[in-house]
Amino acid sequence: MSEDPVYKRVLFKASGEALMGDQGFGIDVNVADRIAGDIAEVHRMGVEVSVVVGGGNIFRGVAVASKGGDRVTGDHMGMLATVINALALATSLRKLGVETEVLSAIAMPELCQSFSQRAAKHHLIKGRVVIFAGGTGNPFLTTDTAAALRAAEMNADAIFKGTQVDGIYTADPKTTPDATRFNELTHDEVLRRGLAVMDMAAVSLARENNIPIVVFSIHEKGGFAEILRGGGRSTIVRDN
Repeated sequence: MSEDPVYKRVLFKASGEALMGDQGFGIDVNVADRIAGDIAEVHRMGVEVSVVVGGGNIFRGVAVASKGGDRVTGDHMGMLATVINALALATSLRKLGVETEVLSAIAMPELCQSFSQRAAKHHLIKGRVVIFAGGTGNPFLTTDTAAALRAAEMNADAIFKGTQVDGIYTADPKTTPDATRFNELTHDEVLRRGLAVMDMAAVSLARENNIPIVVFSIHEKGGFAEILRGGGRSTIVRDN
């Protein structure tokens, strides 16, 4: 493995569910601290890191719509859940001495800065970890799409998608033991096969901006840094 990181600027997409740990709801502080430790390790390598975290551990907007409620209101509630998670992860990073800024797509100046491309790039250049909260700020779009959008705006070299498994499979390996794991795919193959990596809008946006997507297990301590050194276990989605 190389000591030099494979990528210099990356966006890390973490699911909100990962923050629950073994709880059924909310945030397990020990898990948040462990994920923050993985991010801090990559940051110490000299990599510029930004983060998008989901909100599924607290609230999913589609849950409102599925019971006859207004989807737009539900999605707004989900966006607020991502802000809670972003603030929690920022707290864990600051405990490790990592300068961190939370930028929200929804203005809430008492809690964090509002997102702008200029501010986000400024913080990255200054050596800070940037956490993007509030999704895209628009309903009907997932935090996966927010991750691809922010990665494009930041000119990120790659999106690192932390999931429950160590890559992309033909089916969920937890329910289909003989599912086949891929080492490498193209964006078009992911879309054509309908593989559950990120939603179609996110994969399409990454493809249009030629951004690789690296899928790995968020539960593997140190896995983020190991992959950036050229090792580890993951699936990479790229077109060249």
